[in-house]
Amino acid sequence: MLWRGDFQNARLLLQALARRIDKPRKTRKAKADAPPPSPVDAFNHYRQAQSQRARTLAMLLIEFDGEHRIALRRAPDVVPACTAVYGAGDAAQGNYVAPLRELQGLIGAHEWRKKGVAIAALGGERIYPHYGVFAPVRGDYMELLAQAPLPPALSSGGVAFDIGTGTGVLAALLVRRGVSHVVATDTDPRALACARENLARLVPDGRVELVQADLFPAGVAPLIICNPPWVPARPSSPIEHAVYDPDSRMLRGFLDGLAAHLAPGGEGWLILSDLAEHLGLRSRTQLLDWIAAAGLQALHRLDVQPIHPKAEDPDDPLHAARAAEITSLWRLVVKPLP
Repeated sequence: MLWRGDFQNARLLLQALARRIDKPRKTRKAKADAPPPSPVDAFNHYRQAQSQRARTLAMLLIEFDGEHRIALRRAPDVVPACTAVYGAGDAAQGNYVAPLRELQGLIGAHEWRKKGVAIAALGGERIYPHYGVFAPVRGDYMELLAQAPLPPALSSGGVAFDIGTGTGVLAALLVRRGVSHVVATDTDPRALACARENLARLVPDGRVELVQADLFPAGVAPLIICNPPWVPARPSSPIEHAVYDPDSRMLRGFLDGLAAHLAPGGEGWLILSDLAEHLGLRSRTQLLDWIAAAGLQALHRLDVQPIHPKAEDPDDPLHAARAAEITSLWRLVVKPLP
């Protein structure tokens, strides 16, 4: 539906639609002897409901001119937010339409980019995420990175690889810990632009080199870190690529290629939540089998129980899994030859 009326009324309509969708529906009373749904069934139902919700809310459209302006009454100035994502406008390109829901996401991302996210492990310094690049709002895994002992082999080589750098926050943390040079990779041009902007401010001496690559850069390093998406499922939006990893592609790619890129005596640090295990999407045995098949073994593991609102919300469909979740930093090394 293309909205032609007052902009603020469109916002109210979208809010009303969201409330109607989120309102619990009356269902038939389950049989007393019916087993509760399995964790994986609960997850699949949750994802299906979220997908249907997103499709429904995306049906309310707003018209823009070629320079990203909205002609509706009481419409805000969205040119800066749209320009940051779509690029500079051009009147010659003519009008276009986009979902109001998407516009709200652009505005929200623009606000995140302006105010940033304070990172305790960086002494309160801020990271400014771009649209489509996951904001580092959970500090638990960064604390693990700050606590883990650096491998002795790092002092001789002085270089570390950050695989899938995103905002660049982990690369900045490594430099703060004394690593003399970090090569940070990502496949997403938006992530690389975001990391470049953050690292130019946090690491102005050029100690972080950014490389567009699928997983590993060329060469070897005594320390290689990776924080892959934690849940093996298909993403449905750009931002979800930081959370969902179909068939554990990035996780398995990191494990399979790690031994070939580790310098002698080096360590690979895998930052991973066990949420997928509690959801029934991956087992601990399967993860350990992948590690062993890649010629690796776990030297040590640091664990932390994350604190986030959904873990405390019993009405959340995935509450049981979230409440049991543990985030770990696995210190992996090459398995010695027999």
